[in-house]
Amino acid sequence: MAADSESTFRIQARAELHGSERGRGEANRGERGPGTLAGEYVLKALLASGGHGSVYEAEHRILGRRAAVKVLHPHLADQGEMLKRFVREARVVNQIRHPNIVDVYDFGLMPDGSPYYVMELLTGRTLGQVVQERGRLSASRARAYLEPVCGALEAAHRAGVVHRDLKASNILVVEEGEKPRVKLLDFGIAKLLHAEPSQEGLTIAGQRLGTAHAMAPEQFRGGAIGAHTDIYALGVLLHQLLTGRYPFLCEDRMELERLHLEAPPPRPSAIAPVSPAVDAVVLRCLEKDASRRYGGVSAFLAALADAAEEPVQPTHRSRLALGVHAEVVLPTATQDDDALYAALADVLDSLEQGLRAGGFLLALQSGTTLLAVRPLENGAPTPERTAYLREAERALRLLQQTAQKLAEPARARVHLCLHLGQAETRGDSTESEVVGGPVTDVGAWRLRGPEGFALTPAAAIAMEFPEPIHTSRG
Repeated sequence: MAADSESTFRIQARAELHGSERGRGEANRGERGPGTLAGEYVLKALLASGGHGSVYEAEHRILGRRAAVKVLHPHLADQGEMLKRFVREARVVNQIRHPNIVDVYDFGLMPDGSPYYVMELLTGRTLGQVVQERGRLSASRARAYLEPVCGALEAAHRAGVVHRDLKASNILVVEEGEKPRVKLLDFGIAKLLHAEPSQEGLTIAGQRLGTAHAMAPEQFRGGAIGAHTDIYALGVLLHQLLTGRYPFLCEDRMELERLHLEAPPPRPSAIAPVSPAVDAVVLRCLEKDASRRYGGVSAFLAALADAAEEPVQPTHRSRLALGVHAEVVLPTATQDDDALYAALADVLDSLEQGLRAGGFLLALQSGTTLLAVRPLENGAPTPERTAYLREAERALRLLQQTAQKLAEPARARVHLCLHLGQAETRGDSTESEVVGGPVTDVGAWRLRGPEGFALTPAAAIAMEFPEPIHTSRG
């Protein structure tokens, strides 16, 4: 469809919508019942409904061909941007034409003026549902799912289209097997890289589109969007497949944005059996600087293919370790965001520097928390170990007090909790890296003390306290 015909379609849709709704009440804006016609297709049943539109199972009334019909909600058809985006999605999908992208057959207007388009009817589960049911995947299995996705993305990029909302819930697994058959869905916020002036303007300057857990730094900043944006999302997706979780987890949107913009991405191997080569693939995708990511989808896929063949080296060593969980609890009252997060950054930097100076390895960093671990030698308790643990406890209490003073202007609270448990480490004593173990399962042992400092029972016993300091979980 040419740009001028797209504009004509939008004008026609608005005219028909106003004509059909003249004198009608809000009650007639509901879902369409079975038997409603969308062009030559008869709607059979509602498959799904979201904030923007509804998808129906349908059948061609003459040929009997089954299909899915997506209809924009009537009350949105009169909104220029939503109508334009809906038409654009149909055009974009139709022009790419790839076996791993849902195929669009036709589009038109419902009797009430709402636009619709007809696409192939698919069944299956989303990749997000697969991860929920199976948990984390091996690198080779993750590659099997991502290979057809990359084929679809590469075709889109060649056509000058950036998906910019790549995520597990937008990937439908139609057929399982050694080589799964998948379909990339939802090009509703796709970006046309080589659009003509009349085709631009889906969003106002600086408006940010995407799903926060998978958005690249340039999306948060309102910067230039390109193929590199989808590469970042591939890194988020690969991390999710390997570990069962997003690289950055936070319920607060502003904090989640800060993590994508500033925080170093975590290695998947910290919580899953992943080789260093696969770690490297994920971390390169998640570079803050877009120029440091892979130059294209094919380069990413080639790197993943090589990395997936590298076995996870059984060089991990289980060692007793002193773990420190540091947490900054932000106030619930509304404050100036810039001031709040500047103070938070100072507090976290102070904690990290103090822990590193004490010989701790930074194992995890997420949002407002840190986990630092100091490996110890296995064996029966000794007076030397007890002396070290007591000295470490005194130093960490001072660190908590110093960090608390930095946090006071922001009315935040700093909590430290010490625990003694097993850690899985990799590397020699000079360049050790914590890759897992019970000590990294913070949820199983974290405590909060009333003064901002707590010892778990295991740590208290190791320091020869008669009983643990009174604490509460939280």
